Amino acid sequence: MSREPEFVTPAEEGAAGEKCARSALRVITWFSAGMALAVLGIFVGSEIRSRARFRKRTPYDFYSNAGEQQASEFGMGI
Repeated sequence: MSREPEFVTPAEEGAAGEKCARSALRVITWFSAGMALAVLGIFVGSEIRSRARFRKRTPYDFYSNAGEQQASEFGMGI
C-alpha cells in the first residue's frame, strides 16, 4: 500500500454508479415479476379449486331443500 492518494476521475465514478443503479433496477424488476407470477398463481389456483368444488355437486344437491321451503313458507294446517 502506498501513501499516495488515489484520484478517481468523474468518468470512472459515473460508470460505477451507473452499474450499481442498473443492478438495483434489475433486482427490482425480477422481484416485481416474481410477485406478479405468485399473485397470478394464487388467483388461478383459487379459481380452479372453486370450480372443482362446484363440479362435485350432483343434480340432487340443487333440489335438496326444495320441499322444505314450501312447507315452512305456508305454515301448518289444521
